[in-house]
Amino acid sequence: MHRKDFIKSAVMGAAAFTIVPRHVLGGNNYLAPSDRINLGFIGNGKMGLGLLGSLSKLNETIVVATSDVDKKKLDRFIEKANEANSKKVNTNVAGYGHYRELLERKDIDAVVVATPDHWHAQIAIDAAKAGKDIYCEKPLALTIAEGRAMVSAVRKYKRVLQTGSMQRSSYNFRQAAELVLNGYIGDIKEINVSVGEPVRECDLPALPAPDYLDWDMWIGPSLYRGYNPTLSPPIEDNSWAWWRGYKGFGGGLITDWGAHMFDIVQWALDMDKSGPVSFTPPDQPGAQSGLFYTYKNGITVHHKKWGEDNAIQFIGTEGTIEVSRSFIRSNPAPIATLKIKPTDKRVYFSDNHQQDWIDAIKKRSKPIADVETGHRTATICNAVNIAYELRRPLKWNPHKEKFDNEFANMMISRPYRAPWNFMDF
Repeated sequence: MHRKDFIKSAVMGAAAFTIVPRHVLGGNNYLAPSDRINLGFIGNGKMGLGLLGSLSKLNETIVVATSDVDKKKLDRFIEKANEANSKKVNTNVAGYGHYRELLERKDIDAVVVATPDHWHAQIAIDAAKAGKDIYCEKPLALTIAEGRAMVSAVRKYKRVLQTGSMQRSSYNFRQAAELVLNGYIGDIKEINVSVGEPVRECDLPALPAPDYLDWDMWIGPSLYRGYNPTLSPPIEDNSWAWWRGYKGFGGGLITDWGAHMFDIVQWALDMDKSGPVSFTPPDQPGAQSGLFYTYKNGITVHHKKWGEDNAIQFIGTEGTIEVSRSFIRSNPAPIATLKIKPTDKRVYFSDNHQQDWIDAIKKRSKPIADVETGHRTATICNAVNIAYELRRPLKWNPHKEKFDNEFANMMISRPYRAPWNFMDF
C-alpha cells in the first residue's frame, strides 16, 4: 500500500470508529468516561438517600465514593448506591469515615453535602479547595459569616455550587415569583410567611454514644456536647433527626422551612444579591412568631401564621397570591393561571433542580440556586433567629453584612473547635 493510501485508510477507519453507536461499545446503559460526572456523597442520612435517588436518575452521574460518621448509615448507602450504579456501569462505591479522605480522590468531580447544617461551611470550603463542584443542602450555612466564606471560597476556586433550595425548580413558585415580579397584583404591600419556630438551646440529656457512631466527628467544629438519639437517630428508627431544632447544629424551623419560603420571597422581589434593611421582633419573651423584616423599598415580610402551613401570602394593591408546594391561588382567581408574557421579566427556568446543577457543571455556569443566592437566603434566616433571641429591633446593612448592634454582630459567627477552621482557604 502506498503511503498516501495508507493514511487515507487510517483516517477513514478512525472516523468510522468515533461514530460507532454507544450501545455497540457497552450495552444500552453504557456511559462513556468522558460523559460521566463522578460524585462523592458526604452525609448518608435520609436527605442523602433522597438525593442519591434523584441524582442517580440523571444520565451523566455515577457515585464513586461516600462518607459518613455512622457506620450503619454508610453501609446502607453503599448498598443502595451500588444498586443505582449497576443500571449504568459496574462501579463499586468506596466508603470513608472521614470526608477529607474522600476529597483526596482525584477521580471525584463533584460532591453532595447532606450533613447537618453545622458541617456545611467546613465541608463545602474544603471541597472547593480540593477542586470539587458542590451540591449543598439548604440552609447553606449555620451562620452569616460561614455563608459569606462559602461564597468567597467557591468564587476563588471557580467552583459550581447549587444550594438545595429546590422550590425554585417548581412551577408553583416560579409562577408566583413571576406574577409578583411583573406587578400582576399591583404594588406589594405586605408578605406573610408561615413557617415554624426559631432555634432553641439544646437541653437534651447526654447518653452513651453507640459504637458504630463517631460522635466526636459528628460534633465536628461545634462546641462539644454528649450524644442523644434525637440529634442522630439510629437507622432502625427510620425517623428524621431533630438536630435542626437546636443551637450549634441547626436553626430551628426558621432555617429549615424558612430557607425554602423566605428564599421564594427574595426571588419574587428580585433581591437575590441583597436583602432586608431591618428586623423587628415581638416584645414578648419566648415569642415564636410575630417578627417582621423590611426592605429598603418599604415592603414588609411577616413571620406569622396566616391560615396555611409552610406557605407564602403576597398581598398587593390589586390582589393576592398564595403559594405552597401543593397549591398556587389568587384573588382575583384568574391571576394565578395567567400566562407570563414574552415581554415580561422572567426568572431563571429550571424544572429539575439536580439536573440544573449537572448542566451548570458542564457549562461552568451559575445554577438556579447559586452560592450567593443560598447565602442571602440563609442570612435572612439567621438574622431572624438573632433578632428573636435578642428581642430588640435591628438594622441590617445587606452590603456590609453588619448590624447596628454590637451583640448582634457577635452572633454573625460562632466559636469553632480546633482543629477546624472554615476561614482557612
